Amino acid sequence: MASMRNSVKYVLGIALIATAPMVPMQASAETSAGARIGALTCKTVPDSGVSLIVHSTENVTCEFKSTSGDVEDYKGETGVGLGFDISYDRNTTMVYAVISADYKAGDYQLAGKYFGAGGSATAGVGVGAQALIGGGKKNISLQPVAVSGSEGAGVSAGITYLYLEPDK
Repeated sequence: MASMRNSVKYVLGIALIATAPMVPMQASAETSAGARIGALTCKTVPDSGVSLIVHSTENVTCEFKSTSGDVEDYKGETGVGLGFDISYDRNTTMVYAVISADYKAGDYQLAGKYFGAGGSATAGVGVGAQALIGGGKKNISLQPVAVSGSEGAGVSAGITYLYLEPDK
């Protein structure tokens, strides 16, 4: 039992170290010209993941709720583009604050590719975070609202990505 606790502490430590580079990224994104326009909640699609240790991918379904109450649905893919990911049967929910300078409801402006840094650790129930910037010419920033929640077993850290397209 003590070795299990030590293993969990070790994995959480790795995840915290891996997500440390996100702190400067968050500060610069929040001070750039833009305002919080809503929240994006993404959930991984069960049994859609592929983990190749240094690269992983999972399908996601996402819902964007703007501060004015508009809702847009998205689908796509997330993963670790370069880093490490050793996980098993993990269901993850990620919640992001969406920051943009120019948002128009109904235009599915969140569609695009986002890149950043992230990390997670899971042993039964786990935690993780990602900070992402992208969306093409729209310069949208996705900042973690809270630490994401996951179930399963594993650890991941590295350069992460999120690809979104409208799910009409």
